[in-house]
Amino acid sequence: MGDAVLELEGVTKRYGDFLAVDRVSLTAPRGKILGLLGPNGAGKTSTLRMILGITAPDTGSIAVFGKQPGRAVQRRIGYLPEERGLYKRMRTRDTIVYFAMLKGVGRWRARRRADALLAELGLADVADRRIEALSKGMAQKVQLMTAIAHEPELLILDEPFSGLDPINQNELETAIRRLAKAGTTILFSTHTMSHAERLCDRFVILVKGRKAFDGTLDDARAAVPRTVKIEAEGDLGFLRGIAGVEALAAPGEGTKHWEVTLARGAEPQVVLAACFERGIKLTRFDSSPPTLHEVFVSLAGGHDEGTEP
Repeated sequence: MGDAVLELEGVTKRYGDFLAVDRVSLTAPRGKILGLLGPNGAGKTSTLRMILGITAPDTGSIAVFGKQPGRAVQRRIGYLPEERGLYKRMRTRDTIVYFAMLKGVGRWRARRRADALLAELGLADVADRRIEALSKGMAQKVQLMTAIAHEPELLILDEPFSGLDPINQNELETAIRRLAKAGTTILFSTHTMSHAERLCDRFVILVKGRKAFDGTLDDARAAVPRTVKIEAEGDLGFLRGIAGVEALAAPGEGTKHWEVTLARGAEPQVVLAACFERGIKLTRFDSSPPTLHEVFVSLAGGHDEGTEP
């Protein structure tokens, strides 16, 4: 295993004639945040369920802490499912204590842990309130607390930001970073690229059950052509003849900018210099590196249904 907490090798899963996961391999290093990305139906949740031992792969192998998924490693894993499930009539503190005890934590230690988490995530004042009386954002924080109350070494989050307002999303991001800094390995599935771009050390992108990419954000940006967006007075068609320009798209319906696709290794400055030489008046020159969403769209071949930028 080396420094890897989790390893998948050639994992495949079918449901009848439907191929949900197709020969996926990935590694999650200790203390890092790995994003499992893709549109709805890409195979993310099916992959997580196999890692948790809920279902078994048809072919391939999975190692969690060097062992097969199942009872031997369950207490070392925390899981926040996409389908939330808390007992509405239970009180907040009691809920966290209950889930911690299910993972083998003693009652008094579980209570101390619950109080610490409630204070850390700003919910100490609702410790005795029933779950049904909490807002959706509060309940989702409590759900996270139930997943980490036993201090897992591997935390698996399935769409953790779904339905949260921006303030609660930021607080959840902060909590995830804090856990990783403390040494927890985190694997989270999402179709919201902005969260993954801010949080993850590495990404695995799934498209129709297959792995389309595995690497860092810099690796992802290097894997797609660099583009420059330009707004200017006049025709920029002359850029097609500039060395380093691979393609040029004129403004279309609903857009004001020209889009210049650079050849691999070419720098945006060659385009800027060419415009200055022609005396072109620029109102916009955007040479920002591609976002993770743009990378995803490029790598997925347009199969970006169900993703959010």
